[in-house]
Amino acid sequence: MLLVALVLVGGSGYAIWTNLDSLTGLTNPLESKDFPGPGGDQVDVEIPEGATGTVMGQQLYEAGVVASVSAFTTAFEANPDSVSIRPGTYNMLEEMPAKDAVALLVKSERVDLQLTIPEGYTVEQVVERAVQVTGLPAEDFEAALGKPSEFGLPKQAGGNAEGWLNAGTYPLKPDEDTAVGLLTQMVDRTERALRKKDIPTGAWQTVLTKASLVEREGLHAEDKPKIARAIENRLEDGMILQIDAAVAYGADKPGTELTKKDLANAKNKYNTYQHTGLPPGPIATPGDTSIDAVLNPAPGDWKYWIIVNLDTGETKFSETYEQHLAYQQELRDWQAANS
Repeated sequence: MLLVALVLVGGSGYAIWTNLDSLTGLTNPLESKDFPGPGGDQVDVEIPEGATGTVMGQQLYEAGVVASVSAFTTAFEANPDSVSIRPGTYNMLEEMPAKDAVALLVKSERVDLQLTIPEGYTVEQVVERAVQVTGLPAEDFEAALGKPSEFGLPKQAGGNAEGWLNAGTYPLKPDEDTAVGLLTQMVDRTERALRKKDIPTGAWQTVLTKASLVEREGLHAEDKPKIARAIENRLEDGMILQIDAAVAYGADKPGTELTKKDLANAKNKYNTYQHTGLPPGPIATPGDTSIDAVLNPAPGDWKYWIIVNLDTGETKFSETYEQHLAYQQELRDWQAANS
């Protein structure tokens, strides 16, 4: 009925629209309202490709950044640098003055350019991803890694950043980011995470080493506390760990390509078939789930674990070697049936 009335009154339509908020209780985003500032909580706003000042204003209004579209467009037209605003996701503040919102967009503080490091990555993989995403030379990262004190690597790491480059997403600022700066952020996040879990400083390297083994051996979150327990049980009994992921790390090859010769190579310091105890350090970046598994391993007497289905990652645990051999046969049968 309202639409019909608008058609009938013709020239009165604008008057009805401008007073629609008083009729319906809704706010008209086209009214020239403005927030006094300085702004509140942070919020991400997407500016689409080819967006006009009005479209930008609508996006910001819907996100609660500006009080009205017209206030933004007025500020947009008054700022000669507004033509430089590019599409992307921007980190803004709620309830900003329109002119401040335009100024912030002009600065191009976009957050859509980011570096994501998955859990389980090695330093080599982290560098490869960082070079690919940031465009920084690999030589910059190699040089930075050779000076661990410059990016805050703790002395207990022994100069090796493996396991200390925290997995997660890092917003990038192309004109400001450096290899040293990114590595510093990663190590800092790791230290903060360890402190938050109340892990004694002197135990950090040991926890990260154990957690990295759990990370690379456990495919499912529910299995990780069991793997952590099996590792502890082996260490307590003085058994060799026999963890293929560690051997593969030291041999610099995928675990699926390990040979009997690799397993017999005592020169590989990470060869847990030849050396008792933990390897010299972490073999990858562990995630929170793996660290938590090390801190709170599941109760049990398991000493062996094996994946019996390579498609699903189903893992079975056993207390005796005899049972472990039976599970090994189960894996062989699966491989034969799925070759």
